Amino acid sequence: MRIRVAIAITGMVLGLWACEWKGSPQDKIFEDLESQEGLTGKREYLSSPFSASGDRFYMVGHQDGTFPDLGWHVEGEMGGLWMHPIKLMDGFTASLKSGEQIICLDKAKTFTNYPFANQQDYGVVFEQVSVDRTQFVSDGREGMTVLFRFQNESSSSAAFDFFFEANVDLQPVWLGERSGMIDGPDQVNFEELTGTFTAKDESNDWFAVWGSDENFLLSPVKPECSFESKGENGFKSGFSTSVSIPAGSSVVLPIFISGSDQSEVKALETFADLKANYIEDWFNKKARYEELSQVSKINIPDKEVQRAFEWIKYNTDWLVREVPKLGRGFGAGLPDYPWWFGVDSEYTIQGLITTGRKDLVYETLDLLHDLSESENGNGRIVHEVSTNGVVFNPGNINETPQFASTVWEVYRWTGDVELLQKYFPTIEKGLNWLLEENDKDGNLLADGYGMMEIHGLESEMIDVAAYSQKAFSDASQMAEILGKQELAESYQQTAEALAEKINSDFWVPEFGSYADFIGTAEEALQLVEGAILRADTLNKPWAVEELEATQSKLSTLPKDQKQGFVLYHNWVVNTPMEVGIADPEKAQIALETGRKYTNPFGVFVTGIDRDEQAESEDGSFAGSQAFSYTGAVMTLPTGVQAIGENNYGNPDAALDYLQRMTLSFGFALPGSIYEVSPDYGMFTQAWNMYSFAVPIITQFFGIQPDAGNRVIYIRPQMPNNWNEASIERVKIGDNEVSLKYEKEGDELMIEVEQTEKKWGLSIEIPEEYGKVKLLGKEVNADTQDGYRRLLMTGAKVRVEAVK
Repeated sequence: MRIRVAIAITGMVLGLWACEWKGSPQDKIFEDLESQEGLTGKREYLSSPFSASGDRFYMVGHQDGTFPDLGWHVEGEMGGLWMHPIKLMDGFTASLKSGEQIICLDKAKTFTNYPFANQQDYGVVFEQVSVDRTQFVSDGREGMTVLFRFQNESSSSAAFDFFFEANVDLQPVWLGERSGMIDGPDQVNFEELTGTFTAKDESNDWFAVWGSDENFLLSPVKPECSFESKGENGFKSGFSTSVSIPAGSSVVLPIFISGSDQSEVKALETFADLKANYIEDWFNKKARYEELSQVSKINIPDKEVQRAFEWIKYNTDWLVREVPKLGRGFGAGLPDYPWWFGVDSEYTIQGLITTGRKDLVYETLDLLHDLSESENGNGRIVHEVSTNGVVFNPGNINETPQFASTVWEVYRWTGDVELLQKYFPTIEKGLNWLLEENDKDGNLLADGYGMMEIHGLESEMIDVAAYSQKAFSDASQMAEILGKQELAESYQQTAEALAEKINSDFWVPEFGSYADFIGTAEEALQLVEGAILRADTLNKPWAVEELEATQSKLSTLPKDQKQGFVLYHNWVVNTPMEVGIADPEKAQIALETGRKYTNPFGVFVTGIDRDEQAESEDGSFAGSQAFSYTGAVMTLPTGVQAIGENNYGNPDAALDYLQRMTLSFGFALPGSIYEVSPDYGMFTQAWNMYSFAVPIITQFFGIQPDAGNRVIYIRPQMPNNWNEASIERVKIGDNEVSLKYEKEGDELMIEVEQTEKKWGLSIEIPEEYGKVKLLGKEVNADTQDGYRRLLMTGAKVRVEAVK
């Protein structure tokens, strides 16, 4: 409802402006842009990527305004203008000609990112004429708008020719050949009457359309400035137009680009729609983004973490991919992972649901479920699917149990029993598949790849075990709600048995860590050789020494002896703390061990990649020429570690990990956190939402909903130096909750407001606070697990406590 109201208000504002506005229509956008928070990037990262994103269309180029070949999934083709499942263009160039002077707009002086738009500023390019380029993608439209603004700051008029060249490269998405999408040569036609260019792939009904508005007469020409690109079947087509600017004035030249994988008529309709509605589209999108920022809005002492969390909400929206006939859901990351992943979605959804994005959560769950059922049909959840529907990997072992826990988490926040009814049959099939087809020795530990896709690491992995344990525990609760009591009891017994195995069979006391995997000594010997080679190649002498000692010990063991082994110190050894099943004493030891495998940005993916200099390595990540995660520090492992620290009462340590991740915020792309810290891999990544939202909302603020029973449990666990914090408009079922937290000396105050006053609120405070007042009156409170619990209802409650 709020979005509709905001849009209606925007429409009213536009109507008033239409009566009063004296400038050009585009000036409304630039005036509005000045009121938005823009983050300006570093000059040294102008030759790195950014995106202008929408749900049906996006553009990836460099911050300096160029479009070099980008990406490795389809080598050199992951940048440009995409309308999945096809690509329209490799990019475009623009230039000016004044007299004999030619200025190529390929060296922007600054790049500024806004929540849903971005701008390159080229500065003064000749005499006193400055140029900037602003672009955004309208919601729901298969196209985008690019605005070139020319400002004449001189006392006399200025005139020049403007050139624009589209580097057309209509081609299919990755794995297109598997679905019969075969790229053909492109051709371009210019329609003089309408001033529009239309490109078509000769072998397919794939179209791109571009042009300007009626204020500019376009003439097809070959521009002075161009660039080379990798596409073999592409076609370059340019135009020129004359621009005249009175003294002290500005002129905005809009470029509209649209596409279709169905027909030329549809592409032309979108083009016309953009021309007619792009200003209204701008303000509608602004209203929607303002709503995103206001839901689960935090106010915390650490303003850097606060700002990063707000922008992560925007980052997630940049990744939404809607493809007709397939569905809608967020991709994993840009530029190389724009399509859909099982595990990336499962992590992200658990954070996303806390920020009010029920719409996107449901759409992504539907998409993931439908793709998995179509491909596998046995409950196995797919790993990676291109936007033409082709499944690249039918699913790693961990993704199936994680799907069960994701559905349960969404239910906790929504109370939607129909959600459980819809997905539980797949969950039940998936858990059967997990153990019936992947547990060769029948010990409840499924064999196969988990999160660590290191060759050979496919025996009984710690993350698969931890996520399986949680899945059976969560599925037990779902089965009970659905009246499947016998199944609920069976699942719970399996969960308890797995918890015991994890804390006994996987625990390796001499390393103070859970094992990477359980396997035979022979399997471990084969793996240790590869680990030694990796550590030696990376010049990590401490790791070589440790691994050689392990190798020596392994050689004395019977080859078929099966046990837990610590070889790589992979981040997944922290998953027992993440899901909260580690024995408390073991957890504290393992968390302390995990703190060793960090650098200033977070946790190493593979611990043996760390060395003594890691704590001082705060610069750019030196990745290999061929894309690789070797030596990487990533936000997901760091977020997992933060969640684990909070689960065992260490909020200061959890905050430290959040602050480490935040050091990457804006390091290379303003407003975003890279996949690999601080500036490698995907320049925006979906699962950052998990790594921030879960520690902040469900742990620091302690909001743990039971929407099905209309009860919200609140147990704040703030870092020690956070004396004041608040969160507004947390959506839980049909309720909205806001919370204020204040601490001063021996006094503590928690105030909660909710829109549904009949919902139960269970507020829990540490038992060290001996005197408790509820709405100003001293009350007795039950004590459980070291916390005093007050259960109440009401639109607004205030609890005060004194030690």
